[in-house]
Amino acid sequence: MPGLITHFEIYGDAPDTLAEFYREVLGWTLNRAEGVDYWRIQLEAGAAGNTSGGVTYRPALPIKGWLQYVQVGSVDDVLATAERLGGRVVRERTAVPRTAWYAVIADPEDNVFAIWQPDAKAMPLPEPD
Repeated sequence: MPGLITHFEIYGDAPDTLAEFYREVLGWTLNRAEGVDYWRIQLEAGAAGNTSGGVTYRPALPIKGWLQYVQVGSVDDVLATAERLGGRVVRERTAVPRTAWYAVIADPEDNVFAIWQPDAKAMPLPEPD
Protein backbone atom coordinates (compact mmCIF):
# COMPACT_ATOMS: atom_id res chain seq x y z
CA MET A 1 0.00 0.00 0.00
CA PRO A 2 1.81 3.13 -1.13
CA GLY A 3 1.84 6.10 1.22
CA LEU A 4 0.93 4.14 4.38
CA ILE A 5 2.46 5.75 7.48
CA THR A 6 4.27 3.05 9.44
CA HIS A 7 5.49 4.87 12.57
CA PHE A 8 6.79 8.16 13.98
CA GLU A 9 9.71 9.24 16.17
CA ILE A 10 10.04 12.01 18.74
CA TYR A 11 13.54 13.39 19.30
CA GLY A 12 15.22 15.07 22.24
CA ASP A 13 18.33 15.42 24.33
CA ALA A 14 16.65 13.67 27.29
CA PRO A 15 14.45 10.95 25.78
CA ASP A 16 13.76 9.34 29.17
CA THR A 17 12.17 12.64 30.31
CA LEU A 18 10.19 12.88 27.06
CA ALA A 19 8.94 9.32 27.52
CA GLU A 20 7.52 10.29 30.92
CA PHE A 21 6.01 13.50 29.45
CA TYR A 22 4.08 11.54 26.78
CA ARG A 23 3.06 8.85 29.30
CA GLU A 24 1.42 11.51 31.48
CA VAL A 25 0.12 13.94 28.84
CA LEU A 26 -1.32 11.49 26.30
CA GLY A 27 -1.57 8.26 28.30
CA TRP A 28 0.72 6.36 25.95
CA THR A 29 2.57 3.21 26.99
CA LEU A 30 6.32 3.66 26.51
CA ASN A 31 8.93 0.98 27.21
CA ARG A 32 12.67 1.21 26.76
CA ALA A 33 13.91 -1.25 24.14
CA GLU A 34 16.49 -3.65 25.50
CA GLY A 35 20.09 -2.67 24.79
CA VAL A 36 19.41 0.63 22.97
CA ASP A 37 18.45 4.21 23.81
CA TYR A 38 14.99 3.93 22.30
CA TRP A 39 11.62 4.05 24.06
CA ARG A 40 8.92 2.24 22.05
CA ILE A 41 5.50 3.86 22.01
CA GLN A 42 2.60 1.44 22.11
CA LEU A 43 -0.70 3.01 21.18
CA GLU A 44 -4.02 1.20 21.46
CA ALA A 45 -3.30 -2.45 20.70
CA GLY A 46 -5.12 -3.87 17.69
CA ALA A 47 -6.75 -0.59 16.66
CA ALA A 48 -7.40 -0.26 12.92
CA GLY A 49 -4.91 2.10 11.29
CA ASN A 50 -2.88 2.18 14.52
CA THR A 51 0.45 3.94 14.10
CA SER A 52 3.19 3.42 16.66
CA GLY A 53 6.43 5.19 17.26
CA GLY A 54 9.38 5.80 19.50
CA VAL A 55 11.32 8.34 21.50
CA THR A 56 15.08 8.59 21.10
CA TYR A 57 18.02 11.01 21.09
CA ARG A 58 17.91 13.86 18.60
CA PRO A 59 19.83 12.94 15.41
CA ALA A 60 22.54 15.15 13.95
CA LEU A 61 20.30 15.80 10.93
CA PRO A 62 18.42 19.14 10.87
CA ILE A 63 14.93 17.61 10.90
CA LYS A 64 11.91 19.94 10.56
CA GLY A 65 9.08 17.37 10.43
CA TRP A 66 5.31 17.18 10.01
CA LEU A 67 2.67 18.16 12.53
CA GLN A 68 1.08 15.10 14.16
CA TYR A 69 -2.49 15.32 15.54
CA VAL A 70 -3.39 13.14 18.53
CA GLN A 71 -7.03 12.62 19.52
CA VAL A 72 -7.73 13.39 23.19
CA GLY A 73 -10.79 13.40 25.45
CA SER A 74 -10.32 17.01 26.62
CA VAL A 75 -8.09 19.63 25.01
CA ASP A 76 -8.27 21.75 28.18
CA ASP A 77 -7.14 18.90 30.46
CA VAL A 78 -4.27 17.93 28.17
CA LEU A 79 -3.07 21.55 27.89
CA ALA A 80 -3.02 21.87 31.69
CA THR A 81 -1.10 18.60 32.11
CA ALA A 82 1.40 19.50 29.39
CA GLU A 83 2.14 22.90 30.96
CA ARG A 84 2.50 21.32 34.42
CA LEU A 85 5.11 18.93 32.98
CA GLY A 86 7.19 21.60 31.23
CA GLY A 87 5.45 21.79 27.85
CA ARG A 88 4.16 25.04 26.39
CA VAL A 89 1.08 26.00 24.45
CA VAL A 90 1.99 27.09 20.91
CA ARG A 91 -1.62 27.62 19.79
CA GLU A 92 -4.47 27.96 22.25
CA ARG A 93 -7.63 25.84 21.96
CA THR A 94 -9.28 26.70 18.64
CA ALA A 95 -12.51 25.51 17.03
CA VAL A 96 -12.76 23.79 13.69
CA PRO A 97 -16.44 24.71 13.25
CA ARG A 98 -18.84 21.82 13.79
CA THR A 99 -15.93 19.38 13.77
CA ALA A 100 -13.50 19.59 16.70
CA TRP A 101 -11.36 21.64 19.06
CA TYR A 102 -7.60 21.58 18.64
CA ALA A 103 -4.47 23.11 20.13
CA VAL A 104 -0.74 22.89 19.44
CA ILE A 105 1.77 22.00 22.16
CA ALA A 106 5.58 22.00 22.35
CA ASP A 107 7.02 19.30 24.60
CA PRO A 108 9.94 20.11 26.97
CA GLU A 109 12.40 19.52 24.08
CA ASP A 110 10.43 21.88 21.78
CA ASN A 111 8.95 19.13 19.58
CA VAL A 112 5.56 20.37 18.38
CA PHE A 113 2.38 18.31 18.06
CA ALA A 114 -1.34 19.01 17.93
CA ILE A 115 -4.17 17.62 20.03
CA TRP A 116 -7.66 17.07 18.61
CA GLN A 117 -10.98 16.74 20.46
CA PRO A 118 -13.88 15.82 18.16
CA ASP A 119 -16.98 17.94 18.86
CA ALA A 120 -19.79 18.42 16.33
CA LYS A 121 -20.90 21.52 18.29
CA ALA A 122 -17.53 23.28 18.29
CA MET A 123 -17.79 26.91 17.25
CA PRO A 124 -15.33 29.79 17.55
CA LEU A 125 -15.72 31.93 20.64
CA PRO A 126 -17.26 35.36 19.97
CA GLU A 127 -14.74 38.10 19.26
CA PRO A 128 -14.53 40.72 22.03
CA ASP A 129 -15.97 44.16 21.18
